[in-house]
Amino acid sequence: MTAIQSFAQQVTHNVEKVIVGKAGVIELLLAALLCDGHVLLEDVPGVGKTMLARALATSLGVSFKRLQCTPDLLPNDVTGVSIFNQQNRQFEFLPGPAFANVLLADEINRATPRTQAALLEAMGERQVTVDGVTRPLARPFMVLATQNPIEYEGTFPLPEAQLDRFLLKLSLGYLDVEEEKGLLLHLRRQHPIETLQPVADSAQILPLAEQVWDIHVDDTVRDYMVRLVQATRQHPDLMLGASPRGSLGLYKTSQALASLRGRTYVLPDDVKLLAPLVLAHRCIVRPESALRGRTADRVMQQILAETPLDIGQMS
Repeated sequence: MTAIQSFAQQVTHNVEKVIVGKAGVIELLLAALLCDGHVLLEDVPGVGKTMLARALATSLGVSFKRLQCTPDLLPNDVTGVSIFNQQNRQFEFLPGPAFANVLLADEINRATPRTQAALLEAMGERQVTVDGVTRPLARPFMVLATQNPIEYEGTFPLPEAQLDRFLLKLSLGYLDVEEEKGLLLHLRRQHPIETLQPVADSAQILPLAEQVWDIHVDDTVRDYMVRLVQATRQHPDLMLGASPRGSLGLYKTSQALASLRGRTYVLPDDVKLLAPLVLAHRCIVRPESALRGRTADRVMQQILAETPLDIGQMS
């Protein structure tokens, strides 16, 4: 077993003490973590999005902050603010929740565009600028943002520039019957999040992330990734396809997923699994296509079905 596999198993087992039946989602979150990426969790209320973020941060032994997004939230509520100290007659910076290893932006689409934009520099550059002073953020730094896909009243949809900053867009979904029965027994007493303990050393995250760079990607698999991305830019139902950042995200997450599964190479199946999660939220469906019921996820499934892999050239 590799060091990355051991790390992932410890964290996954610990998070599953709180979150039942979502090992696949936990694996994808760890893949995003190893890629230094951010994740958008879009699902209905009550499926465990907030608790998942909290359990992950606790298991990793890193700092965690929760930002409840509302229309009256200001950019300084995210990044921090400078206040005047009467005693020493100087301004002092009070860091905001962005200065955490894992930041949960709960219901991010309820914040105004101005406040949403305050996260752009933090997510893209791992730094924030307040009052003309640029301050680096802690590493690792991961934003887990949640949004409700059902309620749109009083919300501000994320612009394409910000959606493109999220490496993955995930959905937890409902539990099946047996898992939900187990959940009722699991939470009948004290909530396990209250007694959850760290099982990983935060100092090992960055060295493990560097190991992901060495995962082999065959030229044919790499070409397959590029053809998938190119297909999103040429599809008649899409007004905007995935960006080059999407190509890089698909490449890196495929390497991370392979390493989490104990392989030193990427399989085409890794790409097929990740492509909708990495690329779909970066695409914009044409209005006339949306009226016909077309969605970015459906278009991605069509692209995957129609884009062949030239296995004859694999080495």
